[in-house]
Amino acid sequence: MGGNSPCASCKLLRRRCAKDCIFAPYFPSDDPHKFAIVHKVFGASNVSKMLQELPLHQRADTVSSLVYEANARVRDPVYGCVGAISYLQNQVSQLQMQLAVAQAEILCIQMQQEPAPITTTSPVLLDADDKSSYYLHQNNLPQFLAFSSSNNNVIYDSFKKESLFGQDMIS
Repeated sequence: MGGNSPCASCKLLRRRCAKDCIFAPYFPSDDPHKFAIVHKVFGASNVSKMLQELPLHQRADTVSSLVYEANARVRDPVYGCVGAISYLQNQVSQLQMQLAVAQAEILCIQMQQEPAPITTTSPVLLDADDKSSYYLHQNNLPQFLAFSSSNNNVIYDSFKKESLFGQDMIS
């Protein structure tokens, strides 16, 4: 700044703020906590060296990143930003799992509400040894078959809908 009001870094370090102070554009005097936390975690000398090595157009983003990382390190001294990222990734995974469960529940409810179409075609008798075959209705929905060893009649099992939580939704 160079004027009457020194930047936050110069105030904290108790030095005179020069016109070409590298901290002045990024650590204004009205937000002293911002520089204090960055200084506590990284040190003023290290931050000064980092900023001097960067082109001007990257410095603001770098300071923003340093402030975020310093805040994370103060909150979680062991893991810092990695802890925050890991926590958020776990939260996303849990929410994706909850979403999948909810979508499956909706699908089960929709299937319960839609009546099974009644076909007018006669059932096809399948060979008792061909257990991989199944009968397809006109709408191509597979029906589960139970094969009897004493005769070649097809017996249809009724669907028993269960929720993903193990409770019966319909008996």
